[in-house]
Formats: sequence, C-alpha cells, structure tokens
Amino acid sequence: MSNEEIVSTNFIQNIINEDLKTGKHGQRVHTRFPPEPNGYLHIGHAKSICLNFGTAKEYQGMCNLRFDDTNPSKEDVEYVDSIQEDVKWLGFSWDDRMFYASGYFDKLYECGVELIKKGKAFVCDLTADQMREYRGTLTEPGKESPYRNRSIEENLDLFTRMKNGEFADGSRVLRAKIDMASPNINLRDPIIYRILRAKHHRTGDTWCIYPMYDYAHPISDAIEGITHSICTLEFEDHRPLYDWVLEALGFEDRPQQIEFARLNLTNTVMSKRHLRALVEEGKVSGWDDPRMPTISGLRRRGYTPESILDFCERIGIAKSNSTVEVAMLEHCIREDLNAKAYRGMAVLRPLKIVIVNYPEGQTEELEAENNPNDEAAGSRKVLFSRELYIEQEDFMEDAPKKYFRLTPNQEVRLKFAYIIKCEEVIKDEAGNIVEVRCSYDPESKSGGATSGRKIKGTLHWVSAQHAVKSTVRLYDYLFINDNPEDENSYVLNPNSLETLTDCLVEPSLAEAAPGTRYQFLRQGYFVADAVEHTKEKPVFNRVVGLRDSWAKAQK
Repeated sequence: MSNEEIVSTNFIQNIINEDLKTGKHGQRVHTRFPPEPNGYLHIGHAKSICLNFGTAKEYQGMCNLRFDDTNPSKEDVEYVDSIQEDVKWLGFSWDDRMFYASGYFDKLYECGVELIKKGKAFVCDLTADQMREYRGTLTEPGKESPYRNRSIEENLDLFTRMKNGEFADGSRVLRAKIDMASPNINLRDPIIYRILRAKHHRTGDTWCIYPMYDYAHPISDAIEGITHSICTLEFEDHRPLYDWVLEALGFEDRPQQIEFARLNLTNTVMSKRHLRALVEEGKVSGWDDPRMPTISGLRRRGYTPESILDFCERIGIAKSNSTVEVAMLEHCIREDLNAKAYRGMAVLRPLKIVIVNYPEGQTEELEAENNPNDEAAGSRKVLFSRELYIEQEDFMEDAPKKYFRLTPNQEVRLKFAYIIKCEEVIKDEAGNIVEVRCSYDPESKSGGATSGRKIKGTLHWVSAQHAVKSTVRLYDYLFINDNPEDENSYVLNPNSLETLTDCLVEPSLAEAAPGTRYQFLRQGYFVADAVEHTKEKPVFNRVVGLRDSWAKAQK
C-alpha cells in the first residue's frame, strides 16, 4: 500500500496524510519512541510504542528508539535494558536506530553556546525559590531576572566555567531568554541547563552540567531527522518552547510535535514516580510484580503481546483525556487465551473424594481435549483413580434448592470421567468436613451405556495419587479506588495477592515450561511463573478470571 492510499483512522494519520500530499518533510515519515530510562515502562507506554512504531510501519517509514537520558540522578542501565526488552516483546524493532540524548551532549552544549552568542540565553544566579517568585502566576506576568542583561562575553565565560565544574550544584543555571510576560509559563525564560554532579550511566563523570528535557528533546528530534514528534497531551503547553528552541537554532526541516491523549485505566496508577515508590517501599516485589501495570509485570502475570496490541488498537487515538475500564484490557487477554491456551485441571482448595465402589489400586487413562476452540490442539491423557480431590466450594452438605454441585444424594459429572453421587460425609472432631464418600456409575463414562444421562453439574478434579502439589497466586487490583490518579488518593488493596500453597494440579501442568499459559477449568487463566516455576516446585499466577464484565456490558 502506498502512503497516498492509507485510509485515515485517527487525527494523527490525517496530519501525516496532509503532509505527504503537500510534500512536507520530503514525503518522509520518521517517528521515535523516546522514553526516559528512570523506571520500567507501563501499559501507557505500550500505547505510545504501538502508535510510534505502528505509524512508521504503516507509512513504510522509520521509528527510532531514543533514551532521553538527561537526568542521571534517576537513571540506570537496568531501565535501559528493560525498555529494550519490552519493545522487542511487543514485536517491534528499531533496527540500527537506537540513540541516546547523552550521545548529543557535545552538540547540545554547542547549541547552548550558540543561543548565548545570539543573545537568546543567559546565565542566571537566582536561587530556585527566587526563580519561583520571579516567574509570576497564571494571571500575573513574571519579572525579569537581574542577571538577564549580562553581556554575551560574560555569559559565555560563566557557561564555560559551569561546564568546567567551577560552581556548586544549583548555584547557576543557563536560561533561555524568551518572554517573562508570556501567558504560557513555559516561555518565561525557562532553564535549559543546570549544574548537577551525578554519575551518568553512559558518560560517567564527564559532565557536571546537564540539559533540561524541554531543551534536549526537540534538538535530539531534529538531529535524528524526526518528522512527526508524537507525545502525550501534557506536553501541549510545551510545544511553543519546542518550536522556539528549533527556530532559534535555525533548524530548517523542523519536526512537528503532535499531542494525543495518554492512557488512563481504572484501578491503576500510571505515574512512574508512584510506581517507583511502590517498589522502593516494598509494597510490591519489584517492577515486574504481576500486580504492577508495567509491561514486565503484565508479561509475568501472563499477558500476551497480542492481547496488549489488540487493547491498544481498540482504545484508539484521541485528542482529549479519558479513562478506560481495566475490564477492557482483561477482555483482550481472555479473548486471546480462550483461542490459544491449553486447558488443564487444578484444584486450588482441595477436598478429598473417595469413590467407594471403584476398584482399589486401579488407574485409568481418560481422554481430555486440550482446547475445544482449536481442533489442532489435540488431546491429552488424564489419570483417574479411586481417590480424588475436588474444590471445597463444589460440595455443600446442606445445599439450597438450585445448587447443582455435589451434595448428599445428588449426582454430578466429573469432567472427562464418570457420574458420581455423594453417599457419606466424613468429619473430624471439630465438625469440619475432611472427606466425602461417593459411588460412581461405571457405565457413565464417555461412550458408556448411561453416559448420555442429563446431569446439571460438572466438576473438575485431580487424582489424589497422581496430582502434583503447587503454589498458586491469585491477584486482584492493586488499588481499591476506581480512579486513584483522578482522586489523587492511592488506597492499596490489602487483598491484592492471595497465595495458596496446597493446590493440586494434573501432572502435565507441573511439567510446563515457565511462561506457559493455561485455562484451569472453571477457575480462570493461569501462567507458569516465568521466574519461580519448576517441575519440582510448580508456581502458577492467575492471569485473569473467567468472568468477562466488559464483554457483557457491550451487549
């Protein structure tokens, strides 16, 4: 498909299509994904990744991966590595176009010198508190710094000495000379360089001055030949500064900044600062904790890249902020795993069943389908014996009228196996049910003489003799409140993680490779933990339950 033939589905494509028609940027489409390496990427970044890399691919253009690493006090190689892994996992490639803002430090410094020589930047000695006082308010203009009219020669000398480390951290800054009366506070002589003695993960101690993001970002875009600088809506008020920097420095084919609405999810915090606090305060096990909205957390939780790409496509690209139900994200992973995940039987809270009329010592192999939605998935053998385990909640001694699971004198079918009936309940001295004794109909197995009998209840089970003990983690939302960021109140859910250590799974599940996803019949979708799962000590994380509230709401 040629660029001219692309049918627009969002306003960004409208802009690009118009640029291609007019020949702007030489009919090139070159985007970039520019994360700051100060934390792990989250689901909101996934939307930006899909937009930037996806747009470039659609227009047969290019997309760079660039780390905007201008704040060494918060950056780390760990974050750089995790970001690369996340982008690759989502299915995108930057080819040989991975860059760092730190790779342009020499050029950025030269640009600062050029602005000084043009009379468009000055070294300021005001303290941070004084600058806030001078800045003004949304309704009142700011006041010019008493150092604003220093000579070009003095500014060049001071800026050089700042670079050479002659001054203390925070004692001086380089500011752009724009307009202290501008209604846009971002244009009121913003800081473009500060003194900061912090070891950089790439440049070490080479520099003791570092450029500010709003200054380094547009220059980095221009150096790389970016045509469309796509960013989230909070940078809309920064666009005039973006354009001022490029115009003041004389860049001819200037990138065009385009803002889109960031992703907000219910029951989810997207602030990297708050996510970092959760990790550093030990509220979660790490950036990849399956309760975290980070891409690595979702990956360990068991989400697939296909489900996240589907989610990003469904929510679309908008100009105004809104909040998306987290249930929609859950719907996407359910739909994906329903089609591809193998089925398995796991009993999370076991209750022992003894089939009194089944031969002692006998074991049967029964046929079980792997996925009813995929004929090519085939089947597996499950082992059946006299002693089994079912879920505790699947038995009730005094059941209400419409209870269709196991209860005295009522029949149920065991999945892939026989029809059984409760005959006796065994309790301990405290009155707790410890065992249920049942009879079975030998002819009720699939294909048997009485297999066609209509039984309303079907239960999953495992053989006591063959089941493997496993740990299963049940995850819920990390935050109780629906919109924690809007409410500016982060109420942690004390029940966001329940760990069950006495679960029993069929042997084939225990032997699964880490990261393998399953549907545990009647339980939900689970994944063999990518870090801790072993054949000897199986660990499964619940990806999502079976109930799909979002899909139901769409009907």
